[in-house]
Amino acid sequence: MSPDSPGKSQLPALTEQVVATYSQIGTINHLGHSPLPHNDAVIGITQDLMEVIYPGYQRRQKLHAGNVAYHVGDLLDGLHDELALQIARALRHEQSLANGDADSTDAFEQPARQKANAVLESLPRLRELLATDVQAAYDGDPAAQGLDEIILCYPGLQAITVHRIAHELFQLEIPFIPRMMAEWSHSRTGIDIHPGAKIGPSFFIDHGTGVVIGETTEIAAHVKLYQGVTLGALSFAKDESGDLVRGQKRHPTIEEGVVVYANATVLGGDTVVGARSVIGASVSLTQSIPPNTVVTIEKPQLRFREAPGAGS
Repeated sequence: MSPDSPGKSQLPALTEQVVATYSQIGTINHLGHSPLPHNDAVIGITQDLMEVIYPGYQRRQKLHAGNVAYHVGDLLDGLHDELALQIARALRHEQSLANGDADSTDAFEQPARQKANAVLESLPRLRELLATDVQAAYDGDPAAQGLDEIILCYPGLQAITVHRIAHELFQLEIPFIPRMMAEWSHSRTGIDIHPGAKIGPSFFIDHGTGVVIGETTEIAAHVKLYQGVTLGALSFAKDESGDLVRGQKRHPTIEEGVVVYANATVLGGDTVVGARSVIGASVSLTQSIPPNTVVTIEKPQLRFREAPGAGS
């Protein structure tokens, strides 16, 4: 189609109409302000952190004792600068939301660098924690051929890896970025873990698609979830003005050694699943259960009949 075609001639007027909505509907545009954290940069940070955690499994191969220190040092140097920049943007925007105005981004450089340092300093501990998750996946899945396969292929491990990174940022009260990391992982794995969820070591999500873990969920060590499990909220309390009450525990507590099978739902901030309990497939649980409890749905009656036209 040529630039002078009838369809193109209407574009200037359409542009004016669209731009006019930016002042009429100001809640879904961000104009005239300092930059927000950049989604591509946050994804790049997440991938670089995973490269440090799992050297040789991600983008750079042929690593060995002679070059790994240089490679990791180069990554950490770049990560520090990029993390600090994105954190400073996030902190500045949060202040502007709270006060209606904010200092320049430079004013947030020092606290942002401190928080970036804290994230990077958590990496040795995160590697120790994630090693328990890799081993839990191997111990819990007879189809697994080895640890390499789990690190390279298992979406559940990617989801918990990104979650453990995002949770560090969440604990440091860094706005926006933890959720950006979590939603990138969600889009890749089909596993939705809020960065606020507290998850102990040796955690395994088998298959994984459709798993949802809410913000105030607490999960102890050696817990195993299957696909489609929801650890969610039972209801949302409202204040006198009808607004949602935030900051309360809304999601369940899962104690050590629990197994939750496919498509089960456990709801409510007061719900505690006792240690070593088993929640069967498709169960909907809204009350606490003691340790060593098995909860299942009574099996429905199967009905068999001959299909029409069979045997003709």
